[in-house]
Amino acid sequence: MIDIPANWMEKIQNVDWSKVKESVKDYGPAIKVLQQTWSKESLLEISQGKLFVPDDVINDAIAKRIPENGSVTGVTLKSHANGRLDIRAETKKVGPVEFSGEIKDFVHNGDQSYVTYRVRSRNIPDHGLMSWIFSRVSLSMAERLVGHIEISDDLPISIKHNTVTVDYSKVLAESDFGKTEYQGHKLMDMLEIEGATPKDGGIEFDTKLNVPDDVKKALVAVLQDKETELQENQSASADQQSEN
Repeated sequence: MIDIPANWMEKIQNVDWSKVKESVKDYGPAIKVLQQTWSKESLLEISQGKLFVPDDVINDAIAKRIPENGSVTGVTLKSHANGRLDIRAETKKVGPVEFSGEIKDFVHNGDQSYVTYRVRSRNIPDHGLMSWIFSRVSLSMAERLVGHIEISDDLPISIKHNTVTVDYSKVLAESDFGKTEYQGHKLMDMLEIEGATPKDGGIEFDTKLNVPDDVKKALVAVLQDKETELQENQSASADQQSEN
């Protein structure tokens, strides 16, 4: 297992694409999951040890987890340069509820995956609502790194005093990313998350990408195919607008 060098993207143009695509054609499911999970830019950031995810990206992911006609109508977070993370929920029964605090741990390492948040101030009336809100916030934070994770009714959440811990190891293992392998290597074992720190306008994740030699070319091929597809779509859209 080795780390991808920070400058590895510069070598893409020297790859023999015909041989690479021939070697990975039998790994369609893994390639599809990788394309759906990472962009070229995010994979490069992850390989360099830092991935910055803007608040609006996380808030969009949270919004998709809010059921229609539920008691909670919206949840948003706001990151600050001093490391604080504010979370606000709009509820039908008690109006807006808010809490502010710090991310103490954000970990994914093999079978161990959890988030710990220390609350500094809050007006949330009960632990049940806090658990409901933070389960959706924590999984939405992870989405840019490991793809979509379904909410589970038995997601382990513990609240001790002002500390909330969400264990998302089981739901991650059951996700598309968690179940996918390439040449016997689990995708979830390739990625490590060592921490997360709120910054001005978003959250910065400390990451490590462990990639075996035999997977390197497949990753490059995935990125190249995705970039080519995007360029083709943009070109087709421009042609259509020109015709109109």
